[in-house]
Amino acid sequence: MSESLWFPNTLLEGAHVRERVVTDQEKVSEPVEHASPLQQSGSIDLHSCSRAGLDSVRSPLKGRSLAFSLCLMSVMTRKHLRSLVIGCATLALLASTGAGDTVVLAQQGTFPQNTLSTPTQQHPNAVPSAKAPLPRPDTALELPSLNLRSQPGYEQVTVTVTDSSGKYVTDLKEDDFRVLEDGQQRQIGFFRIDRSAPVSVGIILDCSMSMVTKLPQARRAITRMVGELDPRDEIFLEAFSVRAGLVQPFTLDHKRIIDRLQFLHAFTLTSLYDAIYMGLSEMRRAQRDKRALLVVTDGMDNRSRRTRAEVIASARAMKVLIYTIGIGDVAAKRDNQFMGGIFSPDDEEVDMETLKALSEETGARTFNLRRVGDGDELSRDCEAISNELPRQYTVAYLSPDPGRSGYRTLRVDVLKHPELSVRVRKGVAIVPH
Repeated sequence: MSESLWFPNTLLEGAHVRERVVTDQEKVSEPVEHASPLQQSGSIDLHSCSRAGLDSVRSPLKGRSLAFSLCLMSVMTRKHLRSLVIGCATLALLASTGAGDTVVLAQQGTFPQNTLSTPTQQHPNAVPSAKAPLPRPDTALELPSLNLRSQPGYEQVTVTVTDSSGKYVTDLKEDDFRVLEDGQQRQIGFFRIDRSAPVSVGIILDCSMSMVTKLPQARRAITRMVGELDPRDEIFLEAFSVRAGLVQPFTLDHKRIIDRLQFLHAFTLTSLYDAIYMGLSEMRRAQRDKRALLVVTDGMDNRSRRTRAEVIASARAMKVLIYTIGIGDVAAKRDNQFMGGIFSPDDEEVDMETLKALSEETGARTFNLRRVGDGDELSRDCEAISNELPRQYTVAYLSPDPGRSGYRTLRVDVLKHPELSVRVRKGVAIVPH
């Protein structure tokens, strides 16, 4: 199996498609391979081949245009024959080289087109690939200095500012902000408007059985979101049901993410906590200093080994924005451990309490769709997330006494504009190195 398909076979319909692609390409090359034994069995004398002998030559090579072409050459003049032979040899060489390259590409898994589909087969739920996203303004990327980042107590947070109508405010300056940690003001060591900052994005999609009628809409919504991301944004794709699995590791090839979406299908229970925990762990491999997760689910956790408390603790430590989209009615509070998973399997309720807690804890947003419908609202929510990322600020500071571990509350104010709303993570988890 290809190294990029790290997902349970029960959930990934295309788990063996790459092997089928290789096999199909090998079948294309079979005529070339079978030509050698025919040549070894005896050469064909082009000058002695006559119309009367055409059938005898055609019989063992029935269905092969090569034999028919060779016999036609027998009635041509020597001058024409020479030119034709040279041309045929050139074409044969080019065809052989092309077939060989195709097989090598199939074996290496580097097809320039959709790596999980064959040219003659269209997936029933396929959606058009997203248009190539437009790059953000071509400005030099601002990064905190290495000296600042390497100091103990370095903390970096993402800040979102909106006005009373919900419109993003993106023209503020560093001296407009005040950072308060545990109620004490901290000096800002780095400030950036994120309009040109690339992001490491993780997409986590629920593939439990209750999503069976919603996956087509989810594919379209995520495709639309990916299409709005910056080409420099790296993305990974994870899916979960009875367990979580990485479908596509971090990649800059956004079309690869869209291709992988087409082969996911619904299966059994919901391991929501395990999936988010795994996604946060995968973020350790991110190459960008700004990082965000998108979680799309329609159910309650009824399978995870991890607990809600463990997931929230991990979210605090990783400092990753966690955007969440819940599909369904808001679920009443209940125990969702082992017995709850048996007697209350996936239905039309979604654990918005957990999703909202994760988003608010990390300074992101949460969305709730009562019904997915035709998927337009889900697409708008996904697009809203991709549009928000370049309209934020990054602020960094040094937290005092970094040797004292613990959780410290965080607040960011815009003193000159108290009418503005500021969204930021609730706190920072200090972990001594």
